[in-house]
Amino acid sequence: MLSKKSKYAIKALIVLGKNYGKEPMQILKIAEEENIPKKFLEQILLEMRNAGILYSKKGAGGGYSLNKDPEDIRLSQVIRLTDGPIALLPCVSLNFYRRCDECKTEETCGIRDTFVDVRNAMLQILNDTSIADIIKREANLALGL
Repeated sequence: MLSKKSKYAIKALIVLGKNYGKEPMQILKIAEEENIPKKFLEQILLEMRNAGILYSKKGAGGGYSLNKDPEDIRLSQVIRLTDGPIALLPCVSLNFYRRCDECKTEETCGIRDTFVDVRNAMLQILNDTSIADIIKREANLALGL
């Protein structure tokens, strides 16, 4: 399941994506617009800034803005940053691999083999979906398309 942290991160990136190329947005405005606790949002945005996704400007007229085009920010990157592994089992994770305690032999484990397919399908969608794609989807949904 997607954590609140990841959902909030994606929501904030959507707001910032819609504002791309304009003045930085203040945390309070993003928090109020998306109903995200301000303190929690501060932590999330700081993490994303440290990862190079966001740019922050201090002082009057300061705030956060995207450091990349919304087309170049992939959901897989955001979820890994905020939640860690995308795979549902540690033994199939590409970036956070850990052997399962109860597994006798990974090579003949049917559960593992099935969840490799699940991981691959999920990763394909998350790698192919950008913040810009979600913004377009929201616009189409609002139009009833």
